[in-house]
Amino acid sequence: ESYLKYGYIPVEDEVLEAFHDNEQTSRTLEYAFDDFALAQIARKLGKTDDYEMLMRRSQNYRNVIDPGLGYANGRHADGRFAEGTDPFSFNEAFTEGAPCHYTWYVPHDPEGLMDLLGGKDAFVAKLDSLFDHGRYWHGNEPCHQIAYLYNIAGRHDKTQNRIRDIMEREYLNTPGGLSGNDDAGQMSAWYVFSAM
Repeated sequence: ESYLKYGYIPVEDEVLEAFHDNEQTSRTLEYAFDDFALAQIARKLGKTDDYEMLMRRSQNYRNVIDPGLGYANGRHADGRFAEGTDPFSFNEAFTEGAPCHYTWYVPHDPEGLMDLLGGKDAFVAKLDSLFDHGRYWHGNEPCHQIAYLYNIAGRHDKTQNRIRDIMEREYLNTPGGLSGNDDAGQMSAWYVFSAM
């Protein structure tokens, strides 16, 4: 299997019918959010057991946050995190992104993620690092909520500044003026929502 060349075996089997191969860490993060969303439906339907099971599964994002790396990471089948991971480079544990992009994809529990990353000050510093070192990538949807995460740490001013900067840099009235393809209108929707 191609993921073996990176020295780790994924925690879960790859999804054979998927468009992308491997990418188990980003799948784990995305499935955790899916489970959270499904849990809300189960709650509304009065399916308490299903709600509780799905809410527990929605916490699976915690299994891929590597405290040693400080970012999401791939894992071996025995639970060890992949070694030698560059948090700023793409690898096969992630779909079209790097650990520094996907670490933030916990839209259903940003406060829990903030705690895992060391609390408010560490959270803000890690967000600042992403933007200040040019690592933020607006061209891929898993990054679209990142600038808004400053709000969770009480830094609304930073959200406002980052959003304004993204709107001015990433949306140009020129050929190729979007920094990514407009998958189902996501890039445009982000702009409209942010402009409001």
